[in-house]
Amino acid sequence: MSSLPPDLDPVVRAQAWVGDAILALYVREWILSFRGGIDGKLFIEFTSNDFLRLTGNATAVEAQIGRVFKSDGLEAAYAWIEHHLRPRMEERLHRLRHKGLA
Repeated sequence: MSSLPPDLDPVVRAQAWVGDAILALYVREWILSFRGGIDGKLFIEFTSNDFLRLTGNATAVEAQIGRVFKSDGLEAAYAWIEHHLRPRMEERLHRLRHKGLA
């Protein structure tokens, strides 16, 4: 394993690139399922590095999603997101709604 920080490790960055795409697809489908339409602001909110940093290093979080996808497929990657990120997404959505921002 590399001693480089996740943001600088080319292998981790490649895994994160894939994980970012999987996360984007998941978030879009999740938003469409409860909004019934497109909401770009929420999409940006839940795929931003600031949001991902609530779980850990943003690149490392996306890389983990990418690794799960590569080893176990889309369903497993979605399950990882649902377990690790969706509770935070729902908490954030609740706060945004409370503030009248969502």
